[in-house]
Amino acid sequence: MLLIRDDRCQTSFAAIFGHFAPRLKAFLIRSGLTPAVSEDLVQDVMQTVWRKADMFDPRRASVATWLFTIARNRRIDFLRKHARPEPENLPWGPEAEPDQAEVIGLKQESDVLRQALRELPEKQRVLVEKAYFGDLTHTEIAAETGLPLGTIKSRIRLALDRLRHAMSS
Repeated sequence: MLLIRDDRCQTSFAAIFGHFAPRLKAFLIRSGLTPAVSEDLVQDVMQTVWRKADMFDPRRASVATWLFTIARNRRIDFLRKHARPEPENLPWGPEAEPDQAEVIGLKQESDVLRQALRELPEKQRVLVEKAYFGDLTHTEIAAETGLPLGTIKSRIRLALDRLRHAMSS
């Protein structure tokens, strides 16, 4: 993995692919996915390994742990994406204009939230932005920032408590 990360070694990538792809596919099938979907997700995982090899840190996780974590996250993303029911009756034509009081209320709430976000400590604000505006999982934030997963979860929880308090005031 270090050769892939440091030298973009295709031979090492082929070896890791050959070793881990069948294991990842079996893991995904055992988790309830079809073989075809599992194979697609394994391809996605391995593309991620190639593209984001620079994020691999052997001090934080073994190669197997890193790969299976990526696979687990892809599985969760897939299930979230495909678990949403399709709306049956989509309205046609223009929607009714919202009530002006409702528009003003939403604007005021947005302003309060925006101000509350600005007032968060920077360490909390940055993590909230990555999680909610950057659409990153806590694990992806940990990989990106180098912070322990527990620290990320604690900071986000504290930030959300502060935001809830600001919104209820």
